Order: sequence, then C-alpha cells, then structure tokens
Amino acid sequence: MRGIIVLVIRRLYVHNFRCLENFELPIAGQSSLLLIGKNGSGKSTVGAALEVLQKIARGVNRVGDLVRYKDLSQGRAGVPMRFEIEVELASVSFRYSVAFESQGESHELRVLDEGLFVDGEAAYSREDALMHSASPADGREWAKFRVDWHLVALPILQERSRQDPLYVFKRWLGRMLVLRPVPGLISGESRETTLEPNIQVTDFGAWFTAILAQAPSAYAGIDRYLKQVLPDLKDIKNPVVGTDYRSLVVQFATDRGSLSVPFEDLSDGEKCFMICALVLAANDAYGPLLCFWDEPDNYLSIDEVGHFVMTLRKAFQSGGQFIATSHNSEAISTFSDENTLYLYRKSHLEPTIVRPVTELDVNGDLVSALARGDVEP
Repeated sequence: MRGIIVLVIRRLYVHNFRCLENFELPIAGQSSLLLIGKNGSGKSTVGAALEVLQKIARGVNRVGDLVRYKDLSQGRAGVPMRFEIEVELASVSFRYSVAFESQGESHELRVLDEGLFVDGEAAYSREDALMHSASPADGREWAKFRVDWHLVALPILQERSRQDPLYVFKRWLGRMLVLRPVPGLISGESRETTLEPNIQVTDFGAWFTAILAQAPSAYAGIDRYLKQVLPDLKDIKNPVVGTDYRSLVVQFATDRGSLSVPFEDLSDGEKCFMICALVLAANDAYGPLLCFWDEPDNYLSIDEVGHFVMTLRKAFQSGGQFIATSHNSEAISTFSDENTLYLYRKSHLEPTIVRPVTELDVNGDLVSALARGDVEP
C-alpha cells in the first residue's frame, strides 16, 4: 500500500441522511480538520456517513445493513439519500456515489443509482437494477447485467488484479479508520487478524497482530510513541494462549522492579494511548489513510490532551488525513481557525449548517466564545 499516496479527500457530500441535507464538508487541501459545535449539531453524523461508505468497501452489500428508513432526514421518503466521496490515489482521481430511495409503505430502502468513476471515466454505473460495467482493456463492449435493487454493487464486483482501480479504491475505502473507542470493552484478546478495526476498536488485539505481521518494523514506532506517554513502559507481549487465540500483556519497569499487566486491566486513557500508537503505525505501514476519530480527547486528563491531538495531527502531515470532533478546549486550541469547522443547527427540525471558523464573526478567542455560547453562523 505504500505505493499509493492519498493526498486528501477532495469532496465528501451527503444528502438526506439524518441531519445532513445537501451537506458538503469543506475538506479539500487539509491534512487535519476539527469539527466543533454543540451536542446534536451533526459532528458524529459525519462519522456515521463515512462509516456507511467504509462498510460498503468492507463487503456489506445489503442496503438494510447499511441504512434504514429512520435515517432519512425527518422521514422524507420522497427524496433520495445520497453519499458521494472523491479522493486521489497515486495521482488517479476516484469518485464514488450511491443513492438510496424508499419503496413507500414498506419502509424498505433500495439502490436508486450507483457508480465509480476513475479519472472521470466510468468503471461502472448503475440505475435501479441495471448495471453497466466497463470492459477490460481488450476492447470488448460494456457488460450489462442486473443486480438486486437491495444490494450495493461495489462489494460484489470482481477485481482483475491488485492494480485494478476497483481493487485500489475498495481497499483504501475499506481501510479508512472511523473510531469511537469504548476502552472498557477492549480486552486485548484476538483469534484472528484485521487491518480494518471496528468503530469501537474492540478488536484491538487483532489489529495489533495484523499490523506487526504486515510490517514488523512498525513495533519500533509503537514503542517510541508509547514511551513518550508511558515512560515506564518496557514491552508489549502478545503470546499465544491455548491453541486458538492471543492475549496482550503490557510490561512496565523501573529501578524498583517490573510489573506485567493484562491489556484489559489498563486504564481507559492508557488504552487510548495504545489505540493512538496503532493509528500512527497503520498510517505509516499501509497508509496513508483517512482517520476520523470522534472525540479523541475522551478518557484523557487535561494535561494529556494537547500532546495527544498534536501527535495525531503531525502524523498525517506527510500523507493521509485526520478528522477529529471535540468539545475540549485543550483539543480545540491545537487547531488553527483555518482547519476548524463549526457545525450548527437552529433546532432538531433544521439541517446541519457547516462554516469554517474563519468565516464566523467571533468576539475574542474561539474557546472563550464557545464557552459563552457566542458562536453562531
């Protein structure tokens, strides 16, 4: 994957999905981005939209497993729900879009249209159930066939090789990191391996094992970062337990002695440090990646937040893209106005409005204005 360079997402567009209506995230050209706003303003919903696209690339193709009727903005069944994303990989531009429509009284959604375009040329396109798939390089005509209206086509299309643009795009999209960790649920045990952790990172052990299998040298970077935040860290062991699974153990040592701690017994904040270490390692080993982390400052002490967020921001300056949401003043202070977006809703009956902070009339510094409730588009 190191041969693929992800500049940044050029465009992310979402329509009629929860509180996002005709919503476009001004993200092009930013290596890192912060989403701020009051509770209910739509910050986490941006992550949920990315998760829909991520699930498609990871093989989830049944519409009912991706979106539901209740995801339509205020139940507007007469308007399609649409997702579009544009990225550039190795100087090749990709644009993927998929739209869903309601079938009326059944409250079941189905695919209205879908397509993947590579450098402006269609790799495949679809309207309702009829697919048009681009021909191979031997000059044959486009293939036409039908796909069940309740299935998204991207996961079921076969790639011809690892160089096939379809394969390149699906792998990048599937490996996006959309994170909302729940440290209390993370045990450190693993029976399999994955380079595609789930949103709660409960498969941390499987992710750790897969990264080191992919790039054994990544351990040096993991160790280097963790020793900055956990100075008494000695080692991380991942021994085989029984016959079919591994279980992480973290070793600490000082001049007074040593201590081995099962991963599950680490504090919530310490587990977040471990997750951060894997994000850094993943972006270096098989990235650059897109990482959306919903409130990365959760579970951290106030003196840990600034360094934590700045480390993530700096890691993505040389490739990939980092998007965070936050209510924390220390996290907000690590971003400039130029890469901070304010999300706002007048009420639960109104859609999300997004504005760059540079376009807002902020009286004084941003953090103080937010504390006063004195920020509004």
